[in-house]
Amino acid sequence: MKKILTGLFLLVAIASCNLRKADDTDTEPIPEPIPELGFWPDSLSLREGFIKSGQTFSGLMTGLGMSSDGAYKLYQACDSLFDVRTLRAGNTFDAYYQDSLLQYVVYNAGKVNRVVFQCFEPYSVWDAPRQVEYEQRYTDVTITSSLWNDLIANDASPDLILKLADIYAWTVDFFGLQEQDRFRVLYGQTMCEGALVSVDTVYYAVYNSGDREVQAIMLDVGGEDSNIYWNENGESLRKAFLKAPLKFTRISSGFSYNRRHPVTGQVRAHTGVDYAAPTGTPVMSIGDGTVTSIGYEGGGGNTVRIRHNSVYTTAYLHLSKYASGLKVGQHVSQGEVIGYVGMTGTATGPHLDFRVWMNGTPINPLTMESPSSDPLPEEYLPALDSVRTLYRSMIDEL
Repeated sequence: MKKILTGLFLLVAIASCNLRKADDTDTEPIPEPIPELGFWPDSLSLREGFIKSGQTFSGLMTGLGMSSDGAYKLYQACDSLFDVRTLRAGNTFDAYYQDSLLQYVVYNAGKVNRVVFQCFEPYSVWDAPRQVEYEQRYTDVTITSSLWNDLIANDASPDLILKLADIYAWTVDFFGLQEQDRFRVLYGQTMCEGALVSVDTVYYAVYNSGDREVQAIMLDVGGEDSNIYWNENGESLRKAFLKAPLKFTRISSGFSYNRRHPVTGQVRAHTGVDYAAPTGTPVMSIGDGTVTSIGYEGGGGNTVRIRHNSVYTTAYLHLSKYASGLKVGQHVSQGEVIGYVGMTGTATGPHLDFRVWMNGTPINPLTMESPSSDPLPEEYLPALDSVRTLYRSMIDEL
């Protein structure tokens, strides 16, 4: 069989050689290569710079050597191709000259996007995006200090943390990660000239903490429900409630019926969880619901209360301010910002006092069980199992 394959490869190689010989006799001219920027910069002199705060398009171009009339005509050429109001302070540009006359300006609008301005008649504008590459990556990180530090040490982008936080927001308490907790992740990312542009897709992730394992399998079945992550049983990783009402902070005080108050010194119940965070940190509703009250509540300071259903209600205390336009009776969605961390009322520092009631009784937000959203339709379970088996075999072999 090997000989047959070798013979076939030889025939293909000979045929290819014959085709190349035939091509050699072709007299059709070879087309000129298209320059990456739309012009050849090698024969031009270069001046680099950056957009200053408050700088206008006209001010930029005249400062680089164009006449006011030329800058206006170039502005007109932009038309719908480029909105000159989107010039961002700090972004860089490259100006190209020939005999001290401005020829082209290349505005670096981002990691990938570039806009080229031709600064002579006929004035014109075009996009010249950089080449990007999509690569698949695998990360295996065991917590030794923090998820942030350990991912960086494993040559993974901090952007991956945001992806994992979104995927596992309903099932993993990122404030309570312990040493030896482990994340294994298959994902894709976009690179441009050796620099990371974005972490695009997490295909499969496994979180282990002691004997507990939570798999996140990406399977997009379309439809109105935007959920695409499931566990191995087809249960949605999206729950009725978020695990926490704000991101990336720390717990400064837990749920207790015998806590000594840090200001008054009195021992009394603290039926909530305190999250220490900088003033102004956005606070989100942990689930869909209706705002039942907004106002100053003595020691609790500025407080928002939300009724989620006939069983659960939540409260968010010590806020510095409320979300713009928030009002009593308003419906809010899961993850919607309803206020910002502060230290109004009785508080020693900026933090959020977060409280949950179940059937009118206070419960510990860190240990409450949250019901799942709709599971994966049964007809998609075989596809889910196939995807899970493939991804699991891949990471188990790495």
